[in-house]
Amino acid sequence: MSKKTYRVFLSAAEPSADIHCANLIKAIRSKTSADIEFVGIGGPKMAEAGCQVLENPTAQAKMLLGAVTEVWRFWKLLRRIKYYFKTTCVDLTVVCDSPSFNFHVAKLAKKQNIQTLFYVAPQLWAWAPGRIKKLRKRCDRLACILPFEYDYFTQRGVNTTFVGNPLFDNLPEPIPRPAKSYKKYDVSSPEIALVPGSRNAEINSLWQPMQQVAMELKKRFPGAKFTAVPVDEQRHKILQDKQLEGFSCEYKIWSVFQTAAEVDFCLVTSGSATLQVAGAACPMVIMYQSNRFLWHLLGKFIVKTKYLSLVNILSDRELVPEFMPYFRDIEPIIEAATGMLGRPDRMAKLSEELYELTLPLSQNASQNTGDIVLEMIGRTEQK
Repeated sequence: MSKKTYRVFLSAAEPSADIHCANLIKAIRSKTSADIEFVGIGGPKMAEAGCQVLENPTAQAKMLLGAVTEVWRFWKLLRRIKYYFKTTCVDLTVVCDSPSFNFHVAKLAKKQNIQTLFYVAPQLWAWAPGRIKKLRKRCDRLACILPFEYDYFTQRGVNTTFVGNPLFDNLPEPIPRPAKSYKKYDVSSPEIALVPGSRNAEINSLWQPMQQVAMELKKRFPGAKFTAVPVDEQRHKILQDKQLEGFSCEYKIWSVFQTAAEVDFCLVTSGSATLQVAGAACPMVIMYQSNRFLWHLLGKFIVKTKYLSLVNILSDRELVPEFMPYFRDIEPIIEAATGMLGRPDRMAKLSEELYELTLPLSQNASQNTGDIVLEMIGRTEQK
């Protein structure tokens, strides 16, 4: 009897999902000697991990988040996936993040009676809670990455497992206890990291005001040193090209976690980076830009959560100052940062609270999700 080959289709539409899926593939390989073929859409990390990548949408992640000018590419890619599902035997589809795109991928999979695992829960608790019915129809298992999501989705009839947060998979285990006692902290010379995000749209809207905030802080803390954290060489060049006259900083193409572990304070764009900063137990102020008209017309009515940053949503209080959206007035951001940088006792307390908040997230999400994948395809034995 010939050995069965299992086929797992993965859908990753953004660079972060490409990394998560690559780590998932490696975790599964480490657990079983079964013949599993990985195929799907994704980026270079998945390809390096041994996935047959049919198409790479991660370099154009914006299109999969609803850019009207790119809708035709969106549908073209879905048509290709539809054809693949119709003509190829697939044992399991894993869709990772990007719900605006992956809800469609899951629908196509279910039409061909293919099991579907959602890896990273769509944030229906924050927006569009009515889509829970679609999720139940298109999702056989849900691997959620925030602790409170387990109760939210389980209570709504979704087969959910909390797996931990994949952002913490490559960090030291366990997360080191913070060394940020601030006992030797010099108020006049703080070390500050600027984290302007990974998407070009975020950089375009936030990098200039971040620099303006930094220059004002420099006036109040003359010895302040700044480190900017681009995610790659391309973003490094963008940040340098957009550097304001009179502003100076060091650039480090390094992980947000590593940088935040070394500095005293971070000014960070809202998103997953805030969890990495929190994991390094580094005090922060969070900011995000938005169109004032669209926010007042739609945004504030669509968003259902009391807080908008992941750190404050997890803590269910304003643990760190968040300015989301802040529009054009940066003075409140400057004042919030000044109030923290001038109070080492306050920052030491916050450092401890951030450590405690993020400790439950370090559960080795890739390994736990790998167990779910093997269970779903009927391979539960370990190497």
